[in-house]
Amino acid sequence: MYGWIWRHIPFKQWQLKSLVSVILIGALGALLWYKVFPAVEPILPFDDVQVETTDPDGGQLQEPSTDPSQRPSTQSSTQPSKQPSKLPTKTPSAPQVLPS
Repeated sequence: MYGWIWRHIPFKQWQLKSLVSVILIGALGALLWYKVFPAVEPILPFDDVQVETTDPDGGQLQEPSTDPSQRPSTQSSTQPSKQPSKLPTKTPSAPQVLPS
């Protein structure tokens, strides 16, 4: 196919043939990007997501509870925690000076 296209470009110099080939590839890409893909996007199943509700062992998965009394409790105390924080701390660094 590419050989057929290369032979049918009307120029003799390979530089002009290459330029015409790049322009044809760009035009084809633009045609696909702006016309063809938007036209077929509604019929493609990208938004048709199906989630299974059974677990692999054959049992039924539990739905999350919306009752606040059944939610796991979080510790809300006014005293600070004695465990060290596991979050990384950012150490101050010198400002960077870019050469002018």
